[in-house]
Amino acid sequence: MKTTHQATADVFVTALRALRKADRDAVLVQIARDKEFARDVLDLALMTTRRKEPSRPFREYLAARKKR
Repeated sequence: MKTTHQATADVFVTALRALRKADRDAVLVQIARDKEFARDVLDLALMTTRRKEPSRPFREYLAARKKR
């Protein structure tokens, strides 16, 4: 069962896809120009592409970084 957040996202994505290309591009340009939105989109894209990478404990990361 979808969460409310997922259902809301589906509605917005469906509406975005229904727009003519010029209108869809205008929306995406506006999102890209908004620093907070753009940062969120980039963060989410990065998390999605790296989701299947192995993880490690944060303290282990810090220890390895400190050795540099």
